[in-house]
Amino acid sequence: MTSSTASDVIDQLAGIPPGNAIDAIRARRAQARLHGQNSYLALFEPPLPLVGEFTLPERFAVATFVAALHRQAQATAFYADGLARDGSDRGLVDALVTEAAAVDSSGPYGRYPAGRLTLEDVPGPAWRVSDALACLLGPRLSAALVHAHLLVFHPRDAQAQDLQALLDAGWSTTDIVTLSQLVAFLAYQVRVAAGLQVLRDTPVATQAEASASEAVQS
Repeated sequence: MTSSTASDVIDQLAGIPPGNAIDAIRARRAQARLHGQNSYLALFEPPLPLVGEFTLPERFAVATFVAALHRQAQATAFYADGLARDGSDRGLVDALVTEAAAVDSSGPYGRYPAGRLTLEDVPGPAWRVSDALACLLGPRLSAALVHAHLLVFHPRDAQAQDLQALLDAGWSTTDIVTLSQLVAFLAYQVRVAAGLQVLRDTPVATQAEASASEAVQS
């Protein structure tokens, strides 16, 4: 796959050009920036051959769906473009985004084990792939999207039977770990990008942070 990441992906998603005040703020956490970018590269632009059978088109399909679940337009477009670059039909991209848009965006939901924390239980709907999308995706990718939705909206509710559903759909143990890592990474990535966008669009706060950064580095 041809690399699309001439610059840091989080910077791209947040709309931060080099030399911007937010760029200076991020430079203060160089290791965090580096690790975030390297995590992206490990998941979406890894050296070939891949470890396991979790293909790049599958990874970009899951990422497009998860970004859309988070209601992050920039990230959704970024991963949708990656899916299209891998030769996937644009109809698949549109179907993934449409399906995610129809999902309740509240949450997270879940139940705690019996005890004091059960007061914080939040019931919420489970989700299953629509028949139309299931026909388009096939059982393997359909199971991956159900698992991704579970991790995004029901992280406390995951059970052995949920992992068994992935195994039954053809996912290996190694690929299930990578799938879960991918969903967790995206949750981190889109939240950091969203926070940086808020800073970018808040001139007073941005200027104050930039001034503090300059003071520290002087």
